[in-house]
Amino acid sequence: MAENYPKIIFPDSFDERDAYEMALRGCLSHAFVELENGDRYPVDFIDPVRLGQDLADYIRSGIPCYAEPGLIVIPEVTLPRIQEALNYLNERGFFNQFKPVNR
Repeated sequence: MAENYPKIIFPDSFDERDAYEMALRGCLSHAFVELENGDRYPVDFIDPVRLGQDLADYIRSGIPCYAEPGLIVIPEVTLPRIQEALNYLNERGFFNQFKPVNR
């Protein structure tokens, strides 16, 4: 059976509880996207509500911005939304502008 690409590679500690809670937390951090050629790119997913909360916390702490490499904002942090975003970005060559971490 052929694998579908791009695919999400979860952190080693990721378990069923994390899968359930990621939508409630509004984020998934320390993941990778793997393309068909084997290239991997670090990605983080966040929803708009969590992004707003994190930005507000940063501003209150005196940090003038919120920036993360590989940050992808999606409507809700669920497996279907993550896969939809990865497919969309891959079809448009989004990951071609970054250096893979496995080279």
